[in-house]
Amino acid sequence: MYVNFIKRCIDISISLIAIIVLAPVFILVLLTMFFSGHRSLFFVQTRVGKNEKLFKLLKLKSMTDEKDEMGNLLPDEIRLTKAGKMIRKTSLDELPQLLNVIKGDMSIIGPRPLLVEYLQYYSTEQKKRHLVKPGITGWAQVNGRNAISWEKKFELDVWYVYNVSFMLDIRIIILTFLKIIRSEGISQDGQATMEPFRG
Repeated sequence: MYVNFIKRCIDISISLIAIIVLAPVFILVLLTMFFSGHRSLFFVQTRVGKNEKLFKLLKLKSMTDEKDEMGNLLPDEIRLTKAGKMIRKTSLDELPQLLNVIKGDMSIIGPRPLLVEYLQYYSTEQKKRHLVKPGITGWAQVNGRNAISWEKKFELDVWYVYNVSFMLDIRIIILTFLKIIRSEGISQDGQATMEPFRG
């Protein structure tokens, strides 16, 4: 009952309220990005959702598209802009995903939606993270975010799938705000973001 109906109603309500309340902040962030050199403000990428259904995830663009002479993207730490660092530190780059929530691709709380290429590397247990809708924030994010290993992150994601409840979601929302205020777990040690998952 909670996952199929109540959680969906809460997702839509929170998203609509957040869009209205945060609209001035969002506009200010867009202007800051534009005047700091960003010409492409939004990042759209195919990600894996519930039951491994693919969808287009929206984010504010925190990196450039600079490539080397072979056509490969340069390392994250080189492409991450000053404005990008700011919006990542405050998690403001995630704001456009409120539209993904309203559309029904995502939930406010759930395992983070990851790259399609990672599907081939998941174990049978790790794939269970796709039994619920992906979220803007989740149990793994408030227990380490990018500072923990992929294995630990997936373990936390699957734990959430088995234990999802209204009270757990409230706890995650509170812990998320604390993480943002403290700027914890933004990146993995030695990385600008986090190293790719390769199984």
